[in-house]
Amino acid sequence: MKVIREIASWVIPIIVGLAIAYVVQLYVFTMARVDGPSMEPNLINNERLVVWKQAKIKHLSVIVFDAYGEDPTATKPKTDYVKRVIGLPGDTVSSKDGNIYVNGKVVPQKFISMKERTAGTGNWSLKTLSKSWDKNTHATKVPKGEYFVLGDHRSVSNDGRYWGFVPKKKIVGVAKTLFWETNKTKRTNVNSLGY
Repeated sequence: MKVIREIASWVIPIIVGLAIAYVVQLYVFTMARVDGPSMEPNLINNERLVVWKQAKIKHLSVIVFDAYGEDPTATKPKTDYVKRVIGLPGDTVSSKDGNIYVNGKVVPQKFISMKERTAGTGNWSLKTLSKSWDKNTHATKVPKGEYFVLGDHRSVSNDGRYWGFVPKKKIVGVAKTLFWETNKTKRTNVNSLGY
């Protein structure tokens, strides 16, 4: 009996700890990794992110979402993308001469270079983009329950311009950078962007 009590004294805390960790990961936050250059210079390849599952999604939030079924090139489930939210449900979105417009207002883009704002982004509206999408081919606004996203490195990013919108149900959460960045990797912090 004494041996059973001794074993239980260290097994039960381990089981409880694992159960708490599972619940936290399921409902509170998880970790993600940036894969590729599409969010440079703000997020770099292999950078680790904390993804808050209950955080409110706002304009310019950086989100992690499962692109499978949205981007035709994402051929496997759980293909997570990291992108910046430009349009919320109901928004009109367009780009002209280096400016992004949401509902007719210019979106500040100090987090990317002028080259990415102009040559990298191009001139378009949702209506002109949607003509080549598989879904939402006549979109003029971001549909209810969906989001329009762009990568920060616009000239290389495979984002909403090419395949459309991200449904809320596919969003894992809002990404935040980790605290241990070095002076070598100082970049615009994704936590502080917004308008």
